[in-house]
Amino acid sequence: MADYDLAVIGGGLNGASLARDAAGRGLRVILVEQGDLGAAASSATSRLVHGDLAVLERRGFLRVRAALAERDVWLKTAPHLVRPIRFAIPAHANERPPWRLRAGLWLYDRLGSGSRLAAATTLDVTHHPLGNALKRPIGTAFEYSDCLVDDSRLVVLTARDAAERGATICTGARCVRADRDHIWRIALIDRGHRRILTAGALANATGAWSASTAETVLRQPLPKRVARQVSQIIVPRLFDVDAVYVFQNPDGQLIFASPYARDFTLIGTVSHAFKGDPAVVTTPAPDVAYLCTATNRYFRAEIQPADVVRTISGANMVPARKGRHTPLAAAMSFHAGRRLAPLLTVSGGDVTTARRRAERAIDRLTRFYPMAPRWTASAPLPGGDFAWDRFDDQVDLARERWRFLTEAEAQRLVGAYGTRLAEILGDAGSRADLGRSFGAELTEAEVRYLMTREWARFADDILWRRTKLGLTMTPAEREALEVFMAGIGGGSGGCITADERSGDSEAGTVEPLPIRR
Repeated sequence: MADYDLAVIGGGLNGASLARDAAGRGLRVILVEQGDLGAAASSATSRLVHGDLAVLERRGFLRVRAALAERDVWLKTAPHLVRPIRFAIPAHANERPPWRLRAGLWLYDRLGSGSRLAAATTLDVTHHPLGNALKRPIGTAFEYSDCLVDDSRLVVLTARDAAERGATICTGARCVRADRDHIWRIALIDRGHRRILTAGALANATGAWSASTAETVLRQPLPKRVARQVSQIIVPRLFDVDAVYVFQNPDGQLIFASPYARDFTLIGTVSHAFKGDPAVVTTPAPDVAYLCTATNRYFRAEIQPADVVRTISGANMVPARKGRHTPLAAAMSFHAGRRLAPLLTVSGGDVTTARRRAERAIDRLTRFYPMAPRWTASAPLPGGDFAWDRFDDQVDLARERWRFLTEAEAQRLVGAYGTRLAEILGDAGSRADLGRSFGAELTEAEVRYLMTREWARFADDILWRRTKLGLTMTPAEREALEVFMAGIGGGSGGCITADERSGDSEAGTVEPLPIRR
């Protein structure tokens, strides 16, 4: 008998979603990630949970409707990470005519007819706060509803839920060989030691590494795929309204400018073919210039490449198709022979449909294992057990219990941890009770929590993924965090469950669903 029913290679959103779905259906699951959870393309998304207007424009009506249904699922299951926000498309004289935008948004609302989000409307921005940041003579904008998500935290909490349902999560562990017979025999390098385990099925969810993993580790053929890179830039905040601007570009692309980490604006995305090492994806200077130029067509406050405080880039594999490629396309394949263990390969795809993508992939294993029915559409992620329109109530409750929190601090913490904030702050009555401060709101209590409960090993794991506080911390503060984490065991990695890492075998345990036999 194999050690595990399913081994997932890759700890991005696809891999974590596969592990969560399978563990909740009663399978014995192990996830192996060579670096940090969500450290590659899953932390370089557009952060949009939406139906995708670009797909609507290409008449992908069924895809849009399915994505909008998934948007509502995320609002229900991750209300702390996914928040509704208004999007505004300024009408530009040289781009799509107003009637076309108005008709498209009307159809967009109809395709998401079951949603409780506000419908699209037309605004005169000459007398509206949305128009304050825009150039003249832009006088009209079309406003509609969609959502933003903290993509990095979505990956981590998906993995945590998988662990609480019995999955083993390994970070800093690299799969170096997998031999396929009636079961998979897998070799790992875990904390410098070679380890062998067996699994009844294997899922290759290594993203931009999926082709090289198939060739050198699995030695199994892979349908042809191509690598695509997406890039974004972060600049100081360009507008005061809580909204996302959608800019039309002369090449037909839509550029999004969204609020980011309170004091910044995220602008993107630009996409193109990628060649090179997926571990070193950098934003080319032409991409930075492209995004600056696209933004300067609309905003009064012009930006230059020198204003960019950070770039975000990631690469992923998408299906090789004739004609236009999209960075959001998903590729999924499945193979099982009469005497060969099953092999799943999942790469690409957007954040919005990740849960559904994993659900469909795990469905392919139902003829090999007895398992419980689908479940992820109704089960909240850790900390998400409240209604999405009660987020402000959660913030108020946090400030009542921990009176030393400012409004902004409470919003950040509830937005990251939801109802599990008490696991960090406990009975603290003052900031001093949270231990050492590293600046930018980051305390020792939060750092220890992230290390023991969310697999953070190095300072970058906390500064740029589990929080975005690295943007406002000084080099000295970031270095102090590195020293602190190294001193208490940062960088150790290893194969552990969430409960083992916490040292409490009972805390946060969630039983998998009963298996249907």
